[in-house]
Amino acid sequence: MRHDLLSDVLSSISNGDNFGKKEAVTPASKLVRNVLILMQKHGYIGNFEYIDDGKGGKFRIMLLGQVNKCGSVRPRFSVAADEYEKWEKRYLPASEIGLLIVSTPKGVMTHEEAKNNKTGGKLLAYVY
Repeated sequence: MRHDLLSDVLSSISNGDNFGKKEAVTPASKLVRNVLILMQKHGYIGNFEYIDDGKGGKFRIMLLGQVNKCGSVRPRFSVAADEYEKWEKRYLPASEIGLLIVSTPKGVMTHEEAKNNKTGGKLLAYVY
């Protein structure tokens, strides 16, 4: 039984990349789709497609081998607009390397976009 869908998806991406797989098939949701769009935009994964299986649906994700580590942030910490550096130091290996994915009132975005928009939100995941 799945309790945290985002964690399951990110761990399957990370495990697939570590073992040299070409694709991963994961359960689908709107939040997962938004996170995958950000990861694709920044070059961590290739194309992905939605597969309707008559239940909740699935995503087939093409893996590029670019992910060193990714995971979800649990619990989903609240972040103010001026606190992103604190969380970068905690979850990312160095400055300018990797992404923090944040859910804001303006949608799901990276921590850099959230800094530029001067908006806070909830931490969802990290990727590098």
